[in-house]
Amino acid sequence: MIKNIRHTGVVVEDIDQSLRFYRDLLGFKVTKQMEESGGYIDNMLALKGIKVTTIKMTLPDGQMIEMLKYHSHPRQGAFRDSCEVGISHIAFTVDNLDKEYDRLKKEGIKFNAPPQHSPDGYAKVTFCRAPEGTLVELVEVLK
Repeated sequence: MIKNIRHTGVVVEDIDQSLRFYRDLLGFKVTKQMEESGGYIDNMLALKGIKVTTIKMTLPDGQMIEMLKYHSHPRQGAFRDSCEVGISHIAFTVDNLDKEYDRLKKEGIKFNAPPQHSPDGYAKVTFCRAPEGTLVELVEVLK
């Protein structure tokens, strides 16, 4: 049986912009960076001739995301609507959503809407986009 969620992988186009977002603005700490290629990674990802930079980043509680920059199989990012099939977004809990919203907006991060209370009053929520287009939900639990 599954014990926990190990990490979420995010394919990025620009490592520097993505590090600025996840590390500098959201507070993730880089714990490992590798250049990967060869039979193992080709087999695991069912592609041939992979050359990829992987960067694992964690939060203080150990939760992890992994950025992947493919040098051998470049793809242009495509804007994905939140209703498309597949993983639609990644959500992070914050202590003060209004403060984070103001701080990130000043840094040029684009939001769908200002923070709003959920209909049940349980949380305050907003969505923004990471540099590669990944939809990011920020949640402040109120109750």
